[in-house]
Amino acid sequence: MTGFGCRMVLNAAARAAAFVIGTAGMAASLGGQGSPGGERGAAALAAALASAGTTGRVLTIAAHPDDEDTPIIAWLARGHHVETAYLSLTRGDGGQNLIGNEVGEALGALRTQELLAARRLDGGRQYFTRAYDFGFSKSAEETYRHWPKDSILGDVVRVMRAFRPHVVIAFFTGTPRDGHGHHQVSGLLAREAYDAVGDTVRFPVAGYGLPWTPAKFYRSARQAPERATLRVNTGAYDPVSGRSHYEIAADSRSQHKSQGFGMLQEKGVRWGYLTREASRVGPERPDAEQSLFDGVDTTWAGVADRLPPSARPVLDSALAALAAGRARYRPDTPDAIVPLLAQAHRQLGDVSQLLGTPPPLYLVSAAGTAAMPATRGTHADPALHDAVRLTRERVEAALVLASGVAVEATAARSFLPMREAEATAVEDSLAVRIAVYNRGRTASTILGAQILGVGRPIGDPPPPPRELLPDSMWSVDRWAVGFELTSPWWRVLGRQGDDWFHAPIDARDERQQQARSALTAAVTVRLGGEVVTVRAPIVYRTADPVQGDVQRAVMVVPGVTVQLGRPISYIRADLPVTRTLAVRVRSAYPHAVTAMVQLDVPPGLVADSSVRVRTLAADEEQTVLFTVRGRLPEGRHGVRASVRYAEVVAANAAYAVEYPHIDPIRLHGAAVSTLSAVRVAVDPAVRVGYLTGVADPGLEVLQQLAVRAEPLEASRLGDADLSRYTTIVLGPRAYETHPSLIQYTARLLDFVRRGGTLVVQYGAQNMNTFPGVTPYPLQWAARAARVTQEDAPIRVLDPTHPLLTTPNRITARDWVGWVQERATYMPERIDPRYTALLAMQDPGEPEQRGALLTTALGSGRYSYVTLALFRQLEGGVPGAARLLVNLIETARGTTGPR
Repeated sequence: MTGFGCRMVLNAAARAAAFVIGTAGMAASLGGQGSPGGERGAAALAAALASAGTTGRVLTIAAHPDDEDTPIIAWLARGHHVETAYLSLTRGDGGQNLIGNEVGEALGALRTQELLAARRLDGGRQYFTRAYDFGFSKSAEETYRHWPKDSILGDVVRVMRAFRPHVVIAFFTGTPRDGHGHHQVSGLLAREAYDAVGDTVRFPVAGYGLPWTPAKFYRSARQAPERATLRVNTGAYDPVSGRSHYEIAADSRSQHKSQGFGMLQEKGVRWGYLTREASRVGPERPDAEQSLFDGVDTTWAGVADRLPPSARPVLDSALAALAAGRARYRPDTPDAIVPLLAQAHRQLGDVSQLLGTPPPLYLVSAAGTAAMPATRGTHADPALHDAVRLTRERVEAALVLASGVAVEATAARSFLPMREAEATAVEDSLAVRIAVYNRGRTASTILGAQILGVGRPIGDPPPPPRELLPDSMWSVDRWAVGFELTSPWWRVLGRQGDDWFHAPIDARDERQQQARSALTAAVTVRLGGEVVTVRAPIVYRTADPVQGDVQRAVMVVPGVTVQLGRPISYIRADLPVTRTLAVRVRSAYPHAVTAMVQLDVPPGLVADSSVRVRTLAADEEQTVLFTVRGRLPEGRHGVRASVRYAEVVAANAAYAVEYPHIDPIRLHGAAVSTLSAVRVAVDPAVRVGYLTGVADPGLEVLQQLAVRAEPLEASRLGDADLSRYTTIVLGPRAYETHPSLIQYTARLLDFVRRGGTLVVQYGAQNMNTFPGVTPYPLQWAARAARVTQEDAPIRVLDPTHPLLTTPNRITARDWVGWVQERATYMPERIDPRYTALLAMQDPGEPEQRGALLTTALGSGRYSYVTLALFRQLEGGVPGAARLLVNLIETARGTTGPR
């Protein structure tokens, strides 16, 4: 893990992680008053009623969190109430972050939550495979060198068998036309899984679940509409929600804020394009199709003939009650249809019983072994069970909404310390007030209320049944205990290098997986004679003077955490050093705790004290400072922190990933930091002004290496005294993250002409849209060149150039140990007044010379750098630090291109 950002506030209401869950887990929003799309009241109930009885399923597949076609998903899920899911092969760990400093697994956690935020709006479900996003790849072959094909294909088959779609849509073609190798692989695996998902020899039932045969396979034609065999109007208007499906999709797409994908919610016709590639039903000619489900009967008529004779009249009665409920529904008197919905719910349950044993869900144990639930008898057609279960879930959601029953569970604190067997003298339980409101016009009956702790249920025996009259409220106090950390489930077993996570996937979607580690309150109520369970997250609720009602889901955290600074920092090798190391210690207990904080440093360094004793008040965080002195040889050296309290020795660090548009998430790891000792010379005359870019540790690295460097603000460049600096550095994608920067380009170039050094790190392809920001022309291709092999050979074009010799001589050793990639977004056309210092290429591709460009300008020097320094600096790569120090060196009278 690398740097982690921390944002303060969780948006209330639609994102407060509050939900109503029926017996099989259908989600709505806060307190049971909303829908997956965020609507409440009449709009939510109308959508739930309309969706009940629709049995179609569509699985969409792509590679990354931002690859999904949200208009198609919203059109299916929100427009036609089709059970729709998106399977992303990765969590986007290897991408870039435009809103914070999370990279690697922390970025994957952020982008996972962004996908869940998107699905809450467009109504889809979310799945992932175990594949780790190792960064940009140019081909499927390169991608398969990282991902074990059979394992990832097996994951796609598991999801396909668990979700049982009628239609599969791949968002990529599986050809080089897709560009990114991950995109190509997603298109290839989607089709291979479609063909093989029914093969129980290659994919045995015990390891992958019951076989399933999707009826049709499509590919998105959004990039090539002329190839489409079917088009759909994703801009169709929904009068209930007051928005078109495309507007909802744009809102959903805009949740990918870490990638900068905000969209306009435009009205009017918006076509979505699909190409049918394979089909087991429907018209023989793809262009003869009239709809996505041509040949696929997703109505009850399509399954009724396969029902046992005793179940048919029961189903007919349930569907008749549901139809009557739709017909009689009035927004101002929703409780009038409670008896009809209760009847439909009860009879659908009877149908399920008459069908016999439901098909088991494939689950996997923590050790990775298959665990098919033991069942008796034969299994009916899974499609029958799916239709009954899905319809009953949706009827139950409508029943809760129509009744006006709402549940809230609140606590006085936002963190609950995990129960430790050794810690017997601490308070590790949390009082929770569960409140049930009847805002309808008919009475309901409360049958029980309990807290579901992480890992096992706890709480008092259920109270005796209690009638809850209209316009009344009932509350009860319960105690919550956390037995497991609230932590990303997919990280618990670690990962295999940059390839894949070890934690196995199973039949649960991502929301269901994360719900396993959430603290919830469960209230059992009788509505219209039917018993249902309404769940709500346990939240800490405050009134913010500006934002109003702010709610944060209570998390289970270590009792005391101890945390060092960045996971990797730099130090100059073989030189005396004195450095202050800050250790942050935080208690999650509601009372004072005495903690002994210990710092273990590598040989060569000595701390002024190895142990410090601190008394932490309730929920307090303290920073404990240690001063270390000595010197370290070249290489990597570990520093560890730990804390002893209440007979517990803890060395756990917690990293918060919090932004207003997502549910917060915490990553846990060891309190370890690595010191990368680099043999580097620094010119004391250099003084740097640094404008940070995207996920950019450059300023801190320079400061750690004893360079006089200080931050710059883009908005102050107009009146800042630039003469104070010998060098100005612009971080990665600075022109994107600081829009005001472009207006100060002339001033920056004038700084160079007067003898300054300006270092500009890479921008994306959109550098073409910023004319005049470089002293001489550079031009980027629509798909800019990259060298993605981190060990690609480097050919030095001018070994004697000052940038490669002063103050550090850059040698072949400095290019060893690079991570993820060499260079990115290199210009295609380079003005001859630039000097190219490096040449490199990926296997089988043309040589690229745009990684390190420099030119004289007046009496100063301008350098444009597309080397992926930001990734190397995060990884502690010595050569990247040495090169950065050379780049900031003064021009020293350079008179022209070399």
